[in-house]
Amino acid sequence: MIARLRGARPPQPAGDGGERPPATVAPAGPAPARTREGRLAWIAGFSVSVAAAAVLDTVRLAQNGYGNIFYSAGVRSMLRSWHNFFFVASDPAGLVTIDKPPLGLWIQAASAKVFGFAPLSVLLPEALMGIAVVAVLFVAIAKRFGTLAALAAGLSCAAFPSFVAVSRTNNVDTALILLMLLACVTAIRACESGRWRSLLLSAALIGLAFNVKTLAAYLAVPGIALAYLLCAPTSVRLRIVQLLAAGVLAGAVSFAWIAAVEATPASKRPYVGSSTDNTELGLTFSYNGFGRVEGQAGGPGSTREHTPPPAPPEPAKGADPNVGRYPLPIPFGGPQGPLRLFGVGLGDQGGWLLPFAFFGLLAALALLWLLQRFGAAAEREPLLATEPLALPAAGRRRDPRLASVIVLGGWFAVEAAVLSLSKGIVHPYYVSALAPGCGAMAGAGLYALLALLGGRGRPAGLALAACAILGTLAAELVLMHRYGYLRWLMPVLAVVAVLCLATVAAAALLGRGRAAAGALAAALAVLLVVPAGYASTTWLAPVQSTFPAAGPKQYAGWGHVGLNPRSTAIDRALLAYVRAHGATRRFELLTVSAPTAASFVLLGADVSGMAGYSGVDPVLDGSGLAALVRRGEARWVLLGGEYSTRGGNGATRAVLRACRELAPFEWRSPVPYPNGLVLFDCAGRERALEAPPPSG
Repeated sequence: MIARLRGARPPQPAGDGGERPPATVAPAGPAPARTREGRLAWIAGFSVSVAAAAVLDTVRLAQNGYGNIFYSAGVRSMLRSWHNFFFVASDPAGLVTIDKPPLGLWIQAASAKVFGFAPLSVLLPEALMGIAVVAVLFVAIAKRFGTLAALAAGLSCAAFPSFVAVSRTNNVDTALILLMLLACVTAIRACESGRWRSLLLSAALIGLAFNVKTLAAYLAVPGIALAYLLCAPTSVRLRIVQLLAAGVLAGAVSFAWIAAVEATPASKRPYVGSSTDNTELGLTFSYNGFGRVEGQAGGPGSTREHTPPPAPPEPAKGADPNVGRYPLPIPFGGPQGPLRLFGVGLGDQGGWLLPFAFFGLLAALALLWLLQRFGAAAEREPLLATEPLALPAAGRRRDPRLASVIVLGGWFAVEAAVLSLSKGIVHPYYVSALAPGCGAMAGAGLYALLALLGGRGRPAGLALAACAILGTLAAELVLMHRYGYLRWLMPVLAVVAVLCLATVAAAALLGRGRAAAGALAAALAVLLVVPAGYASTTWLAPVQSTFPAAGPKQYAGWGHVGLNPRSTAIDRALLAYVRAHGATRRFELLTVSAPTAASFVLLGADVSGMAGYSGVDPVLDGSGLAALVRRGEARWVLLGGEYSTRGGNGATRAVLRACRELAPFEWRSPVPYPNGLVLFDCAGRERALEAPPPSG
């Protein structure tokens, strides 16, 4: 009766001659209690994983200053009023929004409200969420694959270079990754139980992740949906109904804030930054959505500012953190294709362990197929962990490991495919989203390889172990040579990895399961050394937070307000002059782009970028600027600066033809040629600003 209520039949004996067992059975019982040895191993593995993440993510964190100054200036502006907070204004006056949904920035603003606005109150939330990702991943993998696999997963994720780089900034990627991982883990529980509550909670978490970075959150959905369809212990009809309901909830949570913004008249809210139509829907589906996949303005090769940097200069003496580094950040990945994740731009940020994760995924699928075909005889559980796992007696659709592989492996595969094939903007730090999936497949793959080596799948296990170790070794050697990182270690790494592989093969063929397990685990540990070291190079200098990246030669940031001392002195001189010469109360200064305004905001000024982040948003035209000047809300306009070569908007063109240009000596510039910055006085020029531009 109970079996029928759970949607399963009582177990039936398998036929002779290796006949396939029944497709569905009653679910496995609760996991056996851990032994004292098992509990100690779990605590030790968890502690090591979390400690590794904490060290990598927080050592010398304060040197990064305000991190991504565009976001930090937005946080400071959001603290000005609930209006700015709700609409995620990028400037104190609430003229333009940040080009992202609110949740990740709300978290940072809440931290700044509680602890005071300072660099660490802005940076710590993302660092702590990076540590939480490793903790959640360890617990999820340990429950289904054992402590050894969880340790491999946790360390692989913690040492993922791009993941460390973004965790040390206030970019919102770690908030997105944490919510997506929580959604995946909750979905795995739903697959195991078939409960509405778990599935709907997973859907709500996907919706919250959408409110961090829009459509990027949905890359975990295919794996979740497929796993639930295949694994949930309910009828097919009910599974479909549950997934449809979960989809509705995910959509409702996703678009709740967007609906509120769209329902607000444009005159009552900031302009939606980086949109062409002043709508959050347009921003979501164009600039932040399908444009990233299909190609868009501002993508690779479309602007002069976004070209790959040349080789780094030779080291020289001086206080510049970029001495001996690339002269510019690398903003984009290389050409589309299956090897893009190993190419220039993306390879050193995430390619180190991808082969092990890929072949680990294949090994996990092979193991699960053998379990479906041969049952428990396909593996030898004592090789894998200090505590046994509870497994179904037969019929592996309900195997708790299957859902984990489909959900986390599906996220990993979809994320890798999108990053490899997208035509639009793919910044190198986007590969940070591969970290949990890569870690999960490394851990599950280690478990599966050990199981295959100890059971019926020994030939497949040996082949996949060889591919995983040699493929990862090859990737690491190529990346070490390309980026000149620890080249002296290359022969040592190669010899040790090959010796570990030889030991795995010999021990497996001789039936020495524990020796094979130890050698395979040692191989993965050795292969983790180089990416962990590469990730730790983020301690050497402030991370360049617009394009955060690990690596000893990556372009570094300056910390504090994101400017070098020369540029900071220029900004301070500009502020002092306009404040002494009739600065208005709402806009002390207007700049072309929001990134140029951000450093002024962090210095305590009321400055706005009147053409949005990229300097081209149609926020203001000549008439709009004239109205601000007439009302005494604006006077001084600063042209030049970041993204100024893109053409500006109607207001910037009106300033050029109507307002008085000041020479640098007039505003006491500390340098004669201040980085192409030009100050204009628009007082009394309202009519000229309103005049239509000359024809032709």
